[in-house]
Amino acid sequence: MSITYTPWPGSFAKKYRERGYWTDRPLLDLIENAPQENIAVICGERSLSYQNLCSQSKRLAVYFQDLGLCTGDTALVQLPNVAEFYVVFFALIRLGVAPVNALFSHNKNELTAYAKQIEPKIIIASNEHALFHDSAFFSTLSVSSKELPHVLLVGKSEWAESLENVLSSSTSTLLTALPSKAHDVAFFQLSGGSTGTPKLIPRTHNDYFFSVRRSTEICHFTAATKYLCALPCAHNFPMSSPGAFGVFHVGGCVVMSPSPDPNTCFELIERYRVTVAALVPPALTLWLQAAQLNKAALSSLQLMQVGGAKLSESLARQVPIVLGCQLQQILGMAEGLVNYTRLDDDFETIVTTQGRPMCSLDEVKIINNAGEDVAAGEIGELITRGPYTIRGYYKAPDHNAKVFDSEGFYHSGDLVRRNDNGYLTVVGRDKDQINRGGEKIAAEEIENLLLKHEQIMHSALVSMPDSMMGEKSCAFIVPKAAGHGMKSIMLRKYLRGLGVADYKVPDRFEFIDSLPLTPVGKPNKVVLREEIRQRLQSNSELDKTL
Repeated sequence: MSITYTPWPGSFAKKYRERGYWTDRPLLDLIENAPQENIAVICGERSLSYQNLCSQSKRLAVYFQDLGLCTGDTALVQLPNVAEFYVVFFALIRLGVAPVNALFSHNKNELTAYAKQIEPKIIIASNEHALFHDSAFFSTLSVSSKELPHVLLVGKSEWAESLENVLSSSTSTLLTALPSKAHDVAFFQLSGGSTGTPKLIPRTHNDYFFSVRRSTEICHFTAATKYLCALPCAHNFPMSSPGAFGVFHVGGCVVMSPSPDPNTCFELIERYRVTVAALVPPALTLWLQAAQLNKAALSSLQLMQVGGAKLSESLARQVPIVLGCQLQQILGMAEGLVNYTRLDDDFETIVTTQGRPMCSLDEVKIINNAGEDVAAGEIGELITRGPYTIRGYYKAPDHNAKVFDSEGFYHSGDLVRRNDNGYLTVVGRDKDQINRGGEKIAAEEIENLLLKHEQIMHSALVSMPDSMMGEKSCAFIVPKAAGHGMKSIMLRKYLRGLGVADYKVPDRFEFIDSLPLTPVGKPNKVVLREEIRQRLQSNSELDKTL
């Protein structure tokens, strides 16, 4: 049984196959066809060859098969940056079981929402996460998701089976299952959408494999590539742009880092002679500062990829000077479309744009509010369709009707400017979403949770400028009564108590008497954003006088 999703129309699928973009191969081929003796992953003091990665994923797949998992089932996975992430992923792919890879920063709110949407047969997590120190949270998931009888943990556990035990035990069972069909859903990516309910993105073997393959061509990845995975490994960027999967496709090596902290990463780069790293702008800022004192550690680094959020031109210009390597900017989305600056582009193009589409059949339009194409150089919303851009979110018909038009174009909500050469520059967002250093926050989600507080009448979450993160979040609160006594620390504690991921908790709270409204009665967030900008500016100017 396959997972239901919105497919590409037959005429488009035929065209993508005729062009050789869709090759009808499973994602499993990423590791199966690599030189088996090469080192695939370095994680701490451990290293896995491609042969090890294949054999361990096969052993784990047998375990899943014995549990009764089969093609068309789903799994909920939440792991940190460890080699086991890839062992688990390819084990599930071997069976045709489609995982949702939650970020390690996600908490009970997010995991519960994912479980409700996919009704997984198993959850695979780490005992390092507070939710899995004991069985309490898993018990609540088992109640809310009737199809969740199994749990497997990375690390020692007194209440659940451990992955280490499974991989070290012997078995005589043969693996009889096969991956799902290449046109079926292989796994789900996560959307950073603007609504309260997290949206799941169904990615097929065909579309994702093409995205990975084309990305490696553009970025010149080879078997000699050593890629530092410092961003959360479940993110689309370090998975496929070209990311770890691109490295696997060419037989290179992925070096795992627990975080993008420059001290940790610089040591790994120097020790393993890393050639490529990928960061979001806030992490890049920290690297540029740290490299002033330890540039020698980066002598092997050839390419720095930056994406996830808008990179300022001033920071972009520093990369080759301070880090001593080439910069590549990336504008990608988990829904599909990826834009790259090319390695042979002129320097001005690289530092002033976020690239151009990677495929000749990426159809990109920049439109105004009336849905009309805008001229080169003018600002408009980016909409797109193509061989690796989805045609609909999973089980979200109402939302799909809003963001996918009758011609199948995905309306991204990104406001961009396109030059005469087809290169895009991001200028903002049209959707009600905050991009906090690459982590997307849906304003509606946090607003709805704040409104559940007994002392809050109205709430509005807006972005505020930040030199490090690009944007942070500010919650404007209208209390129900004067003399409410609410403090920022109380509301942060309240939200964390509801299971909100830390990066979604507002960075600042402002208490006001009433919300400014638009002519149609909605909170006027343009006014609120300007209000917090002015307050921050006033505080900054005050600090300078003290």
